[in-house]
Amino acid sequence: MKVRSIAAVAVAAVATSVLGFALAQTPAPAPAAPAPAALSDALPVPPPPQIQGKAWVLMDYATGQVIAGDNENERVEPASITKVMTSYVVAAEMKAGKVKGDDQVMMSEHAWREGGAGTEGSYSGFEVNKTAPLVEMEKGMVIQSGNDAAIALAEHVAGSEDAFAALMNAYAARIGMKGSHFVNPHGLSAPDHYSTAHDLAILGRAMVRDFPEAYSYNKIKEYTVGPITQQNRNLLLWRDPSVDGIKTGHHSGAGYCLMASAKRGDQRLISVVMGSTSENQRAVDSQALLNWGFRFFETHRLYDAGKAISKQKVWKGAAEEVQLGVAQPLLVSTPRGKYARLKPSMELPKTLIAPIAKGQKIGVVKVSLDGKVVAQRPLVALNAVEEGGFFKRMWDELMMWWNS
Repeated sequence: MKVRSIAAVAVAAVATSVLGFALAQTPAPAPAAPAPAALSDALPVPPPPQIQGKAWVLMDYATGQVIAGDNENERVEPASITKVMTSYVVAAEMKAGKVKGDDQVMMSEHAWREGGAGTEGSYSGFEVNKTAPLVEMEKGMVIQSGNDAAIALAEHVAGSEDAFAALMNAYAARIGMKGSHFVNPHGLSAPDHYSTAHDLAILGRAMVRDFPEAYSYNKIKEYTVGPITQQNRNLLLWRDPSVDGIKTGHHSGAGYCLMASAKRGDQRLISVVMGSTSENQRAVDSQALLNWGFRFFETHRLYDAGKAISKQKVWKGAAEEVQLGVAQPLLVSTPRGKYARLKPSMELPKTLIAPIAKGQKIGVVKVSLDGKVVAQRPLVALNAVEEGGFFKRMWDELMMWWNS
């Protein structure tokens, strides 16, 4: 990921909107210019590879931008990729102190009968009516895709699969999965159990970002429970050293599915392929998507959190101006060689009047590429401005009236 900083610049607002908003001038170019573009970067980005699947998406991890996709918001059965949601819930509950990694998790008879070796689905091999540490049970779910382990974890964390599914849906909503609904922790076909390729990419991004230790289990290539050793079903772990997760899925209703994530240099991409035709095809298509994304796209850091990018006049305040910036870093993904064509702008109120609290939202900074907004963040006050004294307020009131 080529990360570059746009220097903090003073941006003056121009009062042109009857609604009280002004479009700020374009910030000055960064002092450190990007590296010269390769000759091929001047050419149009070729279309993404042809994917044999019902839906797919490629997402930039740093920005959350969708680089490419097809039917990415169409409802699909997530199959065992559901277990990434289960892992997320378990990790979140561990962080909250509700469960611990060394908790003894029971492989109940229900979990064993519904998801164990006697079923048609994948299983972990933990013995019925015996316990194992939570972390080991989770590895049996993540690496071996054990349906029995997923059920056992759900029962341990929430008491039942239904209660755990309610947690899954609550956490899904919290991280922005707007097109998903879960009814079980393992992903076997069930009414009202669905997601979208885009939502699953959001989930994969959240798993990497929020719980890197739990995410790291996804790159383990094989796992042994008792006498049974099973390999991770993600073929890309053997084919591409930059791939470090994340989860496969398959059943007759869902087809062959794969969520994959790879990191090359500082850049990470997440691909999701749903409804492919075979185990190998989902891997081939995912690899092609990742290669295409790394070759033709890059990520830039435009503004750092907490650094001033504008100073604005404040009326009736103890101070004459307020510094504005972003609370979270603003990054953007662009086709390689297009950095110089990014155009930042700001929308600000026509008039700022004290008091202004630190962190108060003041306006919006937007970044456009070829006329299309590709990223935006709220502008917030980086310093508080208290209300001025009586005579300062009266003088500014007069000046505001005079200038109006």
